Amino acid sequence: MKTVEFHGFECVELSNGILTLLVTQSLGPRIISLQYRDKGNIFAHLPDSTIECPGVGDFHFYGGHRLWHAPEEPARTYLPDDAPVAITLEGDCLTALQDPEPTTGLQKKIEVYLHPDKPLVEVDHSLLNRGPKPVTCAPWAITQLKPRGVGLLPQTKDFFQGNDKLPNRQINLWPYTQIDSPHIRWGDALVEVRAGMQTGALKLGYPNRRGWLGYAVDGLLFVKRAIYQPERDYYDFHSSSECYCSPDFLELETLGPVETIPPGGSIAHRETWEIYNNVTSFDDEYLTALIEKGK
Repeated sequence: MKTVEFHGFECVELSNGILTLLVTQSLGPRIISLQYRDKGNIFAHLPDSTIECPGVGDFHFYGGHRLWHAPEEPARTYLPDDAPVAITLEGDCLTALQDPEPTTGLQKKIEVYLHPDKPLVEVDHSLLNRGPKPVTCAPWAITQLKPRGVGLLPQTKDFFQGNDKLPNRQINLWPYTQIDSPHIRWGDALVEVRAGMQTGALKLGYPNRRGWLGYAVDGLLFVKRAIYQPERDYYDFHSSSECYCSPDFLELETLGPVETIPPGGSIAHRETWEIYNNVTSFDDEYLTALIEKGK
């Protein structure tokens, strides 16, 4: 394993000559950087961004990719992850394992698989119950991306249960979201979130039947995919995908279904990441065809 320093963090580097990822060892589990060739880190860098965990202290965002557990309850969700993690590399799988959280009994694990010669990454997220009681929650995979790009939230045009008389889509809005925000473009095929806010914040969520989210910035298109299971229950009014935007970053978030983890049990949630280079068109049909051609 190659160990490097990144903004004061001790990290393990994974690289295939196309993509380079940095997985933190001094805290986490986190993927703190994702770089396509020499184009720089597309993840947000947030050294001073925090949120209070009641009765515990501050959670530091730092930027990059992290694992939380839903629903969003500050005393549980915002537990700090500033302690070192155990990093192991077996074959082509790098694993970052956190110590169990003392108040929840949950232990977070991220496993990273980098394709040997493609800009493709698989990230498996696991929550293991090391406590004495069952825990009901959902895995919540969150990627913080640098601002000045465009978030892409695909919509479905399919009829629900083959019936054109029934509604076929929904969008969930958080209380601080301005419905007529100039940073949101409501398209039939794609809802776009433009990450150029100067103040405030917005958040959207929905049951994502298309199974992917995208972010275009600096000529690159970052896409992450997660399987949506319509027969299962999800938090946040059945949101399997969410997008949060503020002046400093845009988050693409996917959630697994609600599950109860027995003592000694675990739940898992997989994301697949891809990066496309030299993407300059924001035409809905072009972007959708590009992203869905390999499905």
